[in-house]
Amino acid sequence: MASISAALAISQPPILSFARTSLTSTPPFKRTLGFPLKCWARHSPEVDEETSKKTSLWGISTSTWRAGLGTLGFLETGYLTYLKLTDSEAFCPVGGGSCSDVLNSDYSSVFGVPLPLVGMLAYGLVALLSLQQTGKHLLNELGETDIRLILLGTTTSMATASAYFLYLLSTTFAGTSCSYCLISAILSFILFFITVKDFDLEEIQKVVGLQLVIAGIVVTILTNSYTTATQQFSGSNDITLEPYETKITNRSSPFALSLAKHLHSIGAKMYGAFWCSHCNEQKQMFGREAAKILDYVECFPNGAGKGRKMAKECSVVGIEGFPTWVLKDKVLSGEQELPALAEASGFILEDFHPS
Repeated sequence: MASISAALAISQPPILSFARTSLTSTPPFKRTLGFPLKCWARHSPEVDEETSKKTSLWGISTSTWRAGLGTLGFLETGYLTYLKLTDSEAFCPVGGGSCSDVLNSDYSSVFGVPLPLVGMLAYGLVALLSLQQTGKHLLNELGETDIRLILLGTTTSMATASAYFLYLLSTTFAGTSCSYCLISAILSFILFFITVKDFDLEEIQKVVGLQLVIAGIVVTILTNSYTTATQQFSGSNDITLEPYETKITNRSSPFALSLAKHLHSIGAKMYGAFWCSHCNEQKQMFGREAAKILDYVECFPNGAGKGRKMAKECSVVGIEGFPTWVLKDKVLSGEQELPALAEASGFILEDFHPS
């Protein structure tokens, strides 16, 4: 990093001492030497003005844009981190229950660390460094060149991870939507492009190799993490779980009973696993009486782990996560709210007559 910092710093030649009065006569120097001569101790309005003109968007400096967008991303991921740590349901204005399906999936953690927490730290770092560039002097031990390189590395990592997650959203979670995921991806891409804008072509050519290395490391970490997670109960490890039954404590409501009977009548099936907490929560939504009516398929009737395979009935359907609902020609992934199941299955509320 020291060599890169030195290369980036070449653009301003060292200046010997000049009298204060000579600083006001920079135009003659510009004509004779070909570059402006500036000398200041800490702060120069003239320098700030030229820098803002060079790195600004719609009259606002890129540092200010980064600080604002970084703060917005910090607040969003902070909210998701709270939900993750407290096991709460997310408010999803678009996408309904599918948003929670993504946020509560195995892909929401990297080697056991909640992904929103990682995002919160990244956004926080971007906002902090950007505020330093605006003159807040929060990190005096870091020079301008160091800050620019750290910002470039951080935003490159964020943009790479966002592209990776968008790929997962379009493949593994096809048919679902996650507004928080999309907002975070958009913020990451914007922060990356704003940061790149601060570098000229010659500087980018010097650090593009570093960017590619960082992107490769991010992709490798995410791939290894998710490969390990998906193999957790595939029979490739030494852990074995014997099947057990979780007691359903909630009492079924009249609506849940009617919905369960309707789902049974149309041949709807719920595929799950005994170790899946979301499957148990789904049953709790229906209650103990209605859960007995549901056509539930246990995908690991002989246990999970080494030497235990998924039931053929589940593997033939192509089950990739639990719970999974199969309603005629529809497949719903993840835990579903009862009204969502009613709508998807064609259960008409007007036909519901509570006793």
